[in-house]
Amino acid sequence: MDLINYGFQNSNLFKYMPLFDEIHYIGHDEDKLRQYKAIRENQPCIILSLNFIRDDEKILWDAIEDLIKRSTISATASVHGGYIFDLLTIDIHNEIKTFKHSELATVIINVASKLAPGQTKMIKYSSAYALFRKTVDHEWGKIAFKTAVNVFKDKPDYLDLLIKQLLKDFTFSHDPVILLLNDLSQNPIFDPQNQTQQSRIHKVITDLIPQSMEFVPEVYVQDKNGARELLSGSELK
Repeated sequence: MDLINYGFQNSNLFKYMPLFDEIHYIGHDEDKLRQYKAIRENQPCIILSLNFIRDDEKILWDAIEDLIKRSTISATASVHGGYIFDLLTIDIHNEIKTFKHSELATVIINVASKLAPGQTKMIKYSSAYALFRKTVDHEWGKIAFKTAVNVFKDKPDYLDLLIKQLLKDFTFSHDPVILLLNDLSQNPIFDPQNQTQQSRIHKVITDLIPQSMEFVPEVYVQDKNGARELLSGSELK
């Protein structure tokens, strides 16, 4: 299932990224790290993305998560069969005041009526993108809501530890690896003025160079201020 065909590259997750020819979702692990396989300029690559938020701002995520859960609960009474609603991304700051769970519920119901067991469709409502899969057919309805958001509990100084952890299994990849850290915080964790943070990140990024077999992993941090590619230091608008 090529997510490009569903406008996924226009989502808040990919709006700053270079253009891809294909994006296919693989899944996420216990660290909430989502993995995609993609094609960019005829070259296969791996995209790793992490939605994360400051510990003291988790209430923002909890609020939007509750609204989406209400949408799936509302839709359950009008669908037949078992489904999985896997939220890939949403712009929580734009949605927190305007999100209407009844409208999303209607979208879910309409998509569910056209799915056969084993089929998956992309659901898009405002800035929300989710994969909606029918697992089984029966008379009553059940929708399992899934998402993956990491709560950043360390001091901002130690953002480098998160980067190192997420790349630990991909350092020696034969394909290009792109790590996209998507900060949902109102007060972004990445801080160009934090000298301790920046020096630690610089060391982690430069240490990737001699360890890489063919391609140095590309590491991007994006937040409400835009996006940066950390090896070159370039800003993406």
